[in-house]
Amino acid sequence: MGATHFLMKRLKNVKTEMALAVLAYNLTRVMNIIGIGPLMQAIRA
Repeated sequence: MGATHFLMKRLKNVKTEMALAVLAYNLTRVMNIIGIGPLMQAIRA
């Protein structure tokens, strides 16, 4: 995803930054696998 280092310092902030990166990666995978329409329906349910 292009990130080579963390932008934040301190473990708490790095954990948050990593969690957001993993969330974005997983959402991108879901969008590519099932599509945006079914994903939006699942979110609304």
